[in-house]
Amino acid sequence: MLPVLLALPAVLFALITWQVVADGPLVRLDERVSRVLVRPDGFSELLADLGNVQVAVPVLVLTAGYAAWRARAAGADRWWLPGAAAVVLMALLPALVVPLKELTDRPGTPVVPPATGYYPSGHTATAAIAYGCAALLLLPRLRGPLSRRALLTLCLVLNAGVGLGLVRRGYHWPLDVVASWCLCTLLITGYVLGVGRVGRIRLISRSGGSSRTSTEELSS
Repeated sequence: MLPVLLALPAVLFALITWQVVADGPLVRLDERVSRVLVRPDGFSELLADLGNVQVAVPVLVLTAGYAAWRARAAGADRWWLPGAAAVVLMALLPALVVPLKELTDRPGTPVVPPATGYYPSGHTATAAIAYGCAALLLLPRLRGPLSRRALLTLCLVLNAGVGLGLVRRGYHWPLDVVASWCLCTLLITGYVLGVGRVGRIRLISRSGGSSRTSTEELSS
């Protein structure tokens, strides 16, 4: 399952990026779809605003602080790690997205002023990392599958709403949004694997495992 989670978004992101740079047929299809979907209104503006840094980042920071506080109160080891890693990932996001914008140099839709650097969508990426990591941080605090499914559903609805708002308002082409979702799927998967790996190594160390066991865990 994990190779699929990594391979599919990676291949799709590479394909979309190639088409954007080469101005391929997928881009022309994207432009036709955009003309059908663009319907600027107040609701689409509101949805798009959920991807603003001023909205999404405070949600992540507050959630990270709450999760760290609850983990520390429960006596968890490295209680600060999951929240800190999520905040660091968010802080590093522009260092990945901005060079991609400069590399692809994609112009915006006819609705926005003439400019370039719209691919991939920064608002979509901000929302995906902020709300995605926030949901992951809250999951251990919830009891029962129903509440967890509700949280994950809310996360998906928020991110879908941001993408819809950006496209409907004309701030981004549809492929700008889809590419950001693919990119953030890779980043969040890496976040989960990284935090989980550190936790497993810590657990082996505390259980009195031999140095050979710890070394095997690190190299596996």
